[in-house]
Amino acid sequence: MAWQIEAGWLQSAPKLPSPHCNPRPAGEISLLVVHGISLPPNQFGGPWIDDLFLGRLEPHAHPYFAEIAGLEVSAHCLIRRDGSLTQYVSFLERAWHAGRSCFMGREACNDFSIGVELEGTDTTPYTEAQYQSLADLARCLMGAYPQITCERIVGHCDIAPGRKTDPGPAFNWSHLRAILLEPA
Repeated sequence: MAWQIEAGWLQSAPKLPSPHCNPRPAGEISLLVVHGISLPPNQFGGPWIDDLFLGRLEPHAHPYFAEIAGLEVSAHCLIRRDGSLTQYVSFLERAWHAGRSCFMGREACNDFSIGVELEGTDTTPYTEAQYQSLADLARCLMGAYPQITCERIVGHCDIAPGRKTDPGPAFNWSHLRAILLEPA
């Protein structure tokens, strides 16, 4: 899909605005961070990721949720297993996805990055539909924010090593880069 961005939002993408965001301190957008998420852990589908990002995760719905309920976390977008995409935070705002992080000596990556969650785990192969959707989104973002380049598309594990492992060894970086090099 060829996405269009208007006022920080993908046109024709479903939007579920998260309260877990705030203004970017300098407005710069120069990094794309790829994450992996599943809720409950190792399970796919359901409303739980939406509920987490919207601050309405019910702690009694699953034993794991009692541990994470109340977290104030979000991403700009989520790409589900079928490749469908939902946007939670305008690209012009700071989503709370990276936490304590550093890229090329610069800390606080949330200040200058866009966070994209892929529904998955570190050890479950991601789907071709997810790679295609992520590549389409990355192309769109690189066009809108030229400081994002292929070299500035990284995993959460790259900016928070030792603290985070996602998107994990199941994510095929060479496959994503090959798709990005294909003509759109």
